[in-house]
Amino acid sequence: MTAREPPRMSASSSARLRQMLQSSELEFIMEAHNGLSARIVREAGFKAIWASGLAISAQYGVRDNNEASWTQVVDMLEFMADASDLPILLDGDTGYGNFNNVRRLVRKLEQRNIAGVCIEDKQFPKTNSFIDGERQPLAEIDEFCGKIKAGKDSQSDEHFSIVARVEALIAGWGMDEAVRRAEAYRQAGADAILIHSKLSRPDEILAFAREWAGRAPLVIVPTKYYSTPKEVFERAGISVVIWANHLIRAATSSMQAVAKEIHESQTLVNVEDRIAPVNEIFRLQDADEYSAAERIYLSTSRGASSAIVLAASRGTGLEAVTTDRPKVMLPIAGKPLLRWLVDAFKQQGINDITVVGGYRADAIDVAGVKVVVNERYAKTGELTSLACAAQALTGDTVIAYGDLLFRSYILHDLVDSPADFCIVVDSSQTQAANQSVRDFAYCSVADDRDLFGQEVLLR
Repeated sequence: MTAREPPRMSASSSARLRQMLQSSELEFIMEAHNGLSARIVREAGFKAIWASGLAISAQYGVRDNNEASWTQVVDMLEFMADASDLPILLDGDTGYGNFNNVRRLVRKLEQRNIAGVCIEDKQFPKTNSFIDGERQPLAEIDEFCGKIKAGKDSQSDEHFSIVARVEALIAGWGMDEAVRRAEAYRQAGADAILIHSKLSRPDEILAFAREWAGRAPLVIVPTKYYSTPKEVFERAGISVVIWANHLIRAATSSMQAVAKEIHESQTLVNVEDRIAPVNEIFRLQDADEYSAAERIYLSTSRGASSAIVLAASRGTGLEAVTTDRPKVMLPIAGKPLLRWLVDAFKQQGINDITVVGGYRADAIDVAGVKVVVNERYAKTGELTSLACAAQALTGDTVIAYGDLLFRSYILHDLVDSPADFCIVVDSSQTQAANQSVRDFAYCSVADDRDLFGQEVLLR
């Protein structure tokens, strides 16, 4: 499975989230805040994503006070949904306004295949619950119930879920108020209740669960009481646990450590082995899929996309100047012969260049090429060298000897040819020079500028 290719699932994302909320087993949802983290969550094996308001605002570099607009949040959700087919439950703060804002939000989320939204019973604009939570005012129960009803009436997907988040314990209003609010929200149509606590022990949550007695699915966020074993939540009848902000926090600590180390040491040596390789980023971006698609969809319009240079031999009669290098590395007008070839290919848009070396292949030092070695170069010929580079023959490919110089129009016309196989031959040679060899090809007529654009046969 590629980074982009999701596992095949028949149920919609919203149906899968609803199944998790109603499951008889304890389920877990992991935070993500952009497309890359969403893909990482999927690859880790989680079944759903929590699009955290704190994490999304943090990746924008703003506070968790609705400083990022709801449209900016929705735009990020679109990247997350594209990167992973997992159900996404949005941390929708207070719904970004009144009942009408919630209606519009639900419609926009459904358009982007977001499975559900969690809204909290605080006033807009909100502040993160762990910042002076007891001082934050709560919304009126009837007003918040109106938001829930408006959201449920606006959804077109029957499985789209609205989770009502109760902040009474955070705000210091007590257990009775928390239960009263949760019941009102359930009757207003909420598909699940999220009960929140800022204590380092789960006592409030467990007490609420006992009072709640399974009236509707119960969701928790154990950010503060993180040391509680999951078995405690299972016995309490919790439906879903949300790991709410741990990827953004992990990324932050890693970036801080790496930035500090590089700044102080002024070298990358100390960090390179403990950060993700660049190729891992390419894999998560699914760069291979793009390369494969490029070969399919751009091959006709762009002609050849790769080249193979046969450069295994030392060169007959060149022994005096090839003691320490192959003939393709001999300087011609100030730069190696191979450099002239590579530059010609690149000017034609051919950037995937493989050089088959043999004699002193270790001395082939030209940027922009891949080198493969014909270890048997002394006893074999060009066909064996070509076989060494067979893996590069994935599409239209220019095959060239390594000791050629030619004008740019020759390569252009070769690549532009509609023929399945096209060969460029020096037409100044009209007779085979080596009469003992019968597989030479030569032109049927002598070289003449008047022949340009006309069909010439090979003999």
